[in-house]
Amino acid sequence: MGERYLAERIRGTGTTIFTEMSRLAVQHNAVNLGQAFPDFPGFAVAKEAACDAIAWDHNQYALMHGQPALRHALAEHSQRFYGMEVDPEAHITVTCGATEAIFASILGLVNPGDEVVLFEPFYDSYLPAIRMAGGVPRAVTLRPPDFRVPADELRAAFGPRTKAVIVNTPHNPTGHVFTREELALIAELCQEHDAIAITDEVYEHIVFEGYQHLRLATLPGMWERTITISSAGKTFSLTGWKVGWAITPEHLAPVVRRTHQFITFAGATPLQEAIAVALRAGDDYFDMLRREYQQRRDYMLDLFAEIGLPAYAPEGTYFVLVDIRETDFPDDVAFCRYLVTEIGVAAIPPTAFYINKEEGRHLVRFTFCKRWETLEAAAERLARLRG
Repeated sequence: MGERYLAERIRGTGTTIFTEMSRLAVQHNAVNLGQAFPDFPGFAVAKEAACDAIAWDHNQYALMHGQPALRHALAEHSQRFYGMEVDPEAHITVTCGATEAIFASILGLVNPGDEVVLFEPFYDSYLPAIRMAGGVPRAVTLRPPDFRVPADELRAAFGPRTKAVIVNTPHNPTGHVFTREELALIAELCQEHDAIAITDEVYEHIVFEGYQHLRLATLPGMWERTITISSAGKTFSLTGWKVGWAITPEHLAPVVRRTHQFITFAGATPLQEAIAVALRAGDDYFDMLRREYQQRRDYMLDLFAEIGLPAYAPEGTYFVLVDIRETDFPDDVAFCRYLVTEIGVAAIPPTAFYINKEEGRHLVRFTFCKRWETLEAAAERLARLRG
């Protein structure tokens, strides 16, 4: 009965696959390698700074576009890691996580009938945001084994109604780090079609040896037409804090700010103050983050090799995709339901991240942002899959 009261814009969205698989994980006492939240402590420096901020009474509303301390720290971060000169006042908007920044950007940019290019598989908030804005998604599929951008398909996706392209690099869930050549093609097409790039870069500091994260906004002609989005959750293992941001040229700031002010207006003040401190951490922290995740990645790749499930080595992020075509399961959903109910390990079926569902039916996503004890417990259970 309740369905008839739902607005058209949210009909069909349902419960996210993350919620469903986490519920099954609890129900079956499974090791959760599905939803991507670290089960180890977050960055101690940030937590201590948050306690200090609360004690110092940074507890009232933050400024709509973010606390000055955080915006200045973000400007320093952009210069330090990317050589970008960013104005803390004019160019940075702090949001309630990267997901809100993405939603605010799409809602503030896309008119009904506008087309938005996105790469599938995609983070699951992109598609509802596009549709709620009345936009038309145009999906370009990244395929194994290397998940590189298919240049001809990308060119074909752009057209006279293209308003924006969403670029997620390092890419969830494939782990692909977009190359300079791929980004240059996107930049060329954006300029040719007068389109705006929305870049989701939340895994910017989780990039493995031999690869480098590049900001699309640093390429020639792209600062003027790029909304760069990231957050603190993945970098500092504090996903529950929901501190995100958008970096834009001044003329694109209203795209984010005029929607953000009516979605959340402002995020938690003491947490913003704390992330300002965390962003100024020395290189040792960021080196440690990459090193520890690379060790976990290699552990998981070795595990899947022993089991006999082909896995695609991620270049960044904390996800690994496994190919299940050699199993007896018809698709990713059936495999994941069996895995959580019979094996006791939760994973994510990535068809939820595709418009063209057939492209993802043979893949399963595991996350390795977990304590070693968690990964070892999962490995012990997954060994039962060995053929």
